[in-house]
Amino acid sequence: MAGELRDFFNEVVIRDIARDLKRSHASFPDRRFVAAALHGLAPLSLTGRAAQIASAMRAHLPDDFAETADILMRSLGDRHAGSDTFGMQPFKYLPHTIYVAEHGLNHFEASMALQFELTQRFTAEFSIRAFLTHHPEATYSRLTEWARHDDVHVRRLVSEGSRPRLPWAPRLRQFQVDPAPVLALLELLKDDPELYVRRSVANNLNDIAKDHPGLVVDTCRHWLAGASPERQWIVRHALRSLVKQGHPGALELMGAGRPPKIRLSHVRVTPSRARIGGKTTATCVMHSLSASAQNLIVDYAVHYVKANGRTNRKVFKLKRVALPPKGSVPISVKVVLADLTTRKHHPGRHTIELLVNARPFPLGAFVLTR
Repeated sequence: MAGELRDFFNEVVIRDIARDLKRSHASFPDRRFVAAALHGLAPLSLTGRAAQIASAMRAHLPDDFAETADILMRSLGDRHAGSDTFGMQPFKYLPHTIYVAEHGLNHFEASMALQFELTQRFTAEFSIRAFLTHHPEATYSRLTEWARHDDVHVRRLVSEGSRPRLPWAPRLRQFQVDPAPVLALLELLKDDPELYVRRSVANNLNDIAKDHPGLVVDTCRHWLAGASPERQWIVRHALRSLVKQGHPGALELMGAGRPPKIRLSHVRVTPSRARIGGKTTATCVMHSLSASAQNLIVDYAVHYVKANGRTNRKVFKLKRVALPPKGSVPISVKVVLADLTTRKHHPGRHTIELLVNARPFPLGAFVLTR
């Protein structure tokens, strides 16, 4: 998968960017740009390739940033028509955002204007972070304005660009220390009509929770007062990491603060021996021991064997269960053992446990072989 992502920036896309730039700037040396962008491209990562293309832009466009920003803006294609998924094609503008982050810091207004346009075609969530770091007050003021903008992509930039722990991007240390400014932005967006924005709000809260769990629980408790179903969804999604960690306040807000009254039967792990690249399944039947209904959050954990022989516990979401008095429900957990870019599998004995309201119940173990 990593190779497939990286290969998006190939000769076809680079020539496409060159045509865009030539169309908006007649004297642009498109052939020299393409040659520079392609030189040594093969071993680079997705972001490494984008950075090399941005470097080629720098070398072959005017030195004056305002002039180049105007050229880049006029080279852009149509804005997004909606907020659906767009595939990889918008990544064509990743080099443009790298360019503005690296060379536009001394040209605030021109940079903001370019990012405003870029985020309506791709996203400026990566580049805006450099401005939050180097021009915090002016950038924050602009984000506050954009939180009320009519365009969904501009509003999403406000939340996504201010995430303290945005993937693929440097952390915003100032917001890790004090997330109050970010929470003020999220207050403006928590009832946004677009799920595209609300999902970003939830992910931002989930980021904040990694450094300030109690503050996020308190914020979610406040948001739940008279909350619409859409805002309730934000809270559930925002608390997902804290729930997996068994945070008492998060579990309480989700109606799962009490210890479950259950027992498991017919517990099995099949096959008990599996190969890397295969899969195994843990099954059981959960029985209620309570005379009243129970709302349960059911997750599971796998204790993966690491290269050094030790284990690392990884928690996965499963489902919510409304368990009736003295009722029962079958549970099935499938563990896929194919290597991922984020996880490599190693031979050894792996244990599985069911987590019910964050309380562990052993499901058994399997031996993984090559």
